[in-house]
Amino acid sequence: MTTSNKNETWMVFKRLLGYLKPLKTVFICAIIALMVYALVDAAFIAMIKPFIDDGFGGGASKISTVGSSLDFGTSKGFNASRDVLILAPFVVIGLFTLRGLANFASTYCVAYMSARLIQDMRQQVFEHYLKLPVSYMDRENTGNLISRVTYDTEQIARASGSALITIVRDSITVLGMLGLMFYLSWQLSLCILVIGPIIGVVITVVSRRFRKVSKQIQAAMGGVTAATEQMLKGHKNVLSFGGQKVESDRFFTINDRNRYQNMKLATTQAISQPLVMIIGSFALAFVLYAASIDSLKTGLTAGTFASLLGAMMAMLQPIKNLTRVNADFQRGIAACTTVFELLDTSPEVDTGTYEIERVRGDLCFKHVDFSYQNQPKKALNGIDFSVKQGQTIALVGRSGSGKSTIASLITRFYSGLSAGEICLDDVPIEQYSLKSLREQVALVSQQVTLFNDTIANNIAYAYSGDVTREQIIHAAELAYAMEFIKDLPNGLDTEIGENGVMLSGGQRQRIAIARAILRDAPVLILDEATSALDTESEKAIQRGLDNLRQNRTSVVIAHRLSTIESADQILVIDQGRVIERGTHKGLLEKNGAYANLYQMQFGE
Repeated sequence: MTTSNKNETWMVFKRLLGYLKPLKTVFICAIIALMVYALVDAAFIAMIKPFIDDGFGGGASKISTVGSSLDFGTSKGFNASRDVLILAPFVVIGLFTLRGLANFASTYCVAYMSARLIQDMRQQVFEHYLKLPVSYMDRENTGNLISRVTYDTEQIARASGSALITIVRDSITVLGMLGLMFYLSWQLSLCILVIGPIIGVVITVVSRRFRKVSKQIQAAMGGVTAATEQMLKGHKNVLSFGGQKVESDRFFTINDRNRYQNMKLATTQAISQPLVMIIGSFALAFVLYAASIDSLKTGLTAGTFASLLGAMMAMLQPIKNLTRVNADFQRGIAACTTVFELLDTSPEVDTGTYEIERVRGDLCFKHVDFSYQNQPKKALNGIDFSVKQGQTIALVGRSGSGKSTIASLITRFYSGLSAGEICLDDVPIEQYSLKSLREQVALVSQQVTLFNDTIANNIAYAYSGDVTREQIIHAAELAYAMEFIKDLPNGLDTEIGENGVMLSGGQRQRIAIARAILRDAPVLILDEATSALDTESEKAIQRGLDNLRQNRTSVVIAHRLSTIESADQILVIDQGRVIERGTHKGLLEKNGAYANLYQMQFGE
């Protein structure tokens, strides 16, 4: 592993530990409990020596030649051995009781820390999503964004949870056993110093591999999430077009890629563990051989040799665990890196300081040019218009001409004009704080977003202050939504499912319009607000919108020209430019682009 990679891993791990600062007490308790657990194991192995030497041998019997007999000593030695054997059960019960309590305390504390860490990190990621600019969301895969909150944070849970238990407990166990071995016979224990660096090299090489594959698994998992979400959202289209096999094949390819990456990780893990065990067996074999050498055998009792052998055997499983946990740890570090990269993404730029409770609604675009990021072609070119309080301006034109871009710039969903200026009440919108600016605008778009809640709560969504039942009903009546709400089983308290799946397209849009009416903002943006309505519903809503637009500035984007005939000003947009402007009657008389659009729709 290179120095830069080591530094990066340490920086990521150090940042992860920062989440544990509020849990310092719990963290310290967990560490102490894990140390007690590990040291009890070492203590039990250490007790083997007196149990054998004093309990059965009546004294420290030396290992002499092969086949030599043990000298049980005198009656005094016999009494001493009897005392040791009587005491032994109580010592064992005491040690394992202490071990059990330490195990409970460490498991509970680590689980608590892990759960809190993931809760805090998920909350932070979710809240960061709410602050990110629309341009970032446009570029990112939705499945990957969801995976950050779900899959990646779970990997971090492993690194901070089970990995912490294994790393602390088994490291202390290994150190405790090593200390015991050197205490019993430093000569026989020196072989550990030979195999230690070899095991270290194996773990270092494997760590690099684990981290690389873990990042590939994260990317593959994001693909699985994205493919699943895409199929669920378009379920009706899949069924209607008979696309089951297409989706099944697409998912199989992505799912198989995920399986392949997981198998790469499993293969690396499967090779590393037995390799470490084999290296460890050489050390064990050397100790067994060395015990037969006369010079090393001097002063070595049966109990000492049994404790030494037990300590070596007891070390093998912790070493194996430490090798295995490395996979989880590296996977967690890789997930941390991804999550931290997201958290380091700059939120929406909000340098505005101007705040006002309610604007008049005078809106103007002054020769505005705008280009989307990494797009050389201008989305808007020299857009220039003004609309006064209470007036309605309509934007018409072909799809992709720039109408929705104009609406998005009003609310600063996109920032960074190439040229020109947008003003609200003669104040550049960049000078408004984002919160204050967006409180002045009510948006109803063609993409209606409803939540898995009651109709009443959807209408009152994010309403500032307390809202009464009467206000909700009044807004629903103005949007002509009560016509269908009153026929539902629970009226306004009817649950409408995810994104209003229980309602028709027209009904969903009427709820969205009622939400905008309740907001009572001085500026309205209606982006194809009546596109999903039948003729009868459209006429009803037009009457409601006519009432709503009084004393409010309205920007209406429409393909159906019948909905904008009463607009004070109509702009015809084509390829980001205003090619015609005027009233409905005046534009028809010009017999230009607007008249052609009108003729195509009505055949007149």
